[in-house]
Amino acid sequence: MNSYIIYFLKGMAVGLANIIPGVSGGTIALITGIFERLINAIKSFGISSLTLLIKGKFKEFAKKTDLYFLIALFAGVIGAVVLLARVFDFLFNEYPVYIWSFFFGLILASVYFVGKTVEHWRIGSIISFIAGTILAISFTFLTPASQNDGFLYLVLCGVVAICSMILPGLSGSFVLILMGNYQLVAIDAINNMDLSIIFPVLIGAVGGLVAFSHILSWVFKNYKDQTIALLTGFILGSLGVIWPWKTAIIEFFGNKEKTVGYDYFLPEINTEFFIAIAILLIGIVSIWILERSAQNTESK
Repeated sequence: MNSYIIYFLKGMAVGLANIIPGVSGGTIALITGIFERLINAIKSFGISSLTLLIKGKFKEFAKKTDLYFLIALFAGVIGAVVLLARVFDFLFNEYPVYIWSFFFGLILASVYFVGKTVEHWRIGSIISFIAGTILAISFTFLTPASQNDGFLYLVLCGVVAICSMILPGLSGSFVLILMGNYQLVAIDAINNMDLSIIFPVLIGAVGGLVAFSHILSWVFKNYKDQTIALLTGFILGSLGVIWPWKTAIIEFFGNKEKTVGYDYFLPEINTEFFIAIAILLIGIVSIWILERSAQNTESK
């Protein structure tokens, strides 16, 4: 039972990361030691597992799909998203420097803890790391699309966002920003429980998750070092997106406004700066605690 409580808490950490633009839930899953188990559990859903369920062989179905692990994990993810969406909406509006500092610390520490899991830093791994860094940096210069609440587009948002959410270093929330639907999907729809928005996104998310898990599992099995190196590069490159000291560039399109980029600047040395640095260090320590927790779970 204790292990499932831990999985629930790790699920909350993953869910929390997924609602923050620039932070990857996959990164949290990777550094807490549940990433490969999560991918393998998701990809186990197929015809054979469905057959077991139809025949009423619930124990066999639960064992094949690692069902109780998934239930505990996703209960934490959903709980974090529902409970904390309003909290983070408030924090981003009232204390943006502090909340970005915390997540900057999280991601900065993640570069080290994810990178150290590469067993052999050969030329292929180094090239993958550089490519991942460049690709992630390039995302910061893309202009977000306009908001679109069309059914098929929302399904596509679900597919793309869920794939990026489970891919360490690539933020599902940031991808939603680029697609123009972050505010609509991650904040408004959740806070208002708008099923007309949530339902099509959920359809895309479930379908995309099962399909992408097969691809990712195969890549991890055959090119593990290169894949982790690539993901470490993604994480490093995403640091620019969450630099705490920036001003959003807002453009209006009719009666709608959207963030199309950021003006970055260096901080002033004042009280706010020292508080932000302290919070950044808390973010780094949080990742260290998660890493130790993952090691203890594996040793047990």
